[in-house]
Amino acid sequence: MSAPTLDEVRNWPATVGVPQAATALGCSKSQLYELIKRGQSPVKILPLGRRYVVITHSLVRLLESA
Repeated sequence: MSAPTLDEVRNWPATVGVPQAATALGCSKSQLYELIKRGQSPVKILPLGRRYVVITHSLVRLLESA
C-alpha cells in the first residue's frame, strides 16, 4: 500500500486507525504501536477500550510541518 497524499489525508474522517495512520507516516503499524506504548507518539491518540485511534488533524499538522 502506497502512502496517501496530504490532500487525501485531509479528507479522511476525524479519526483513523493506527494501521492507516502508520501508512501516512511511512512507518509500520508495529512501529507506531510501540511509540504509543512508550508515550512517544508523534500524533495525538485516543484510547478507545483496547484499541487506539489517531486524530486526523494531528496527523495532518505533522505532515504539513515535514
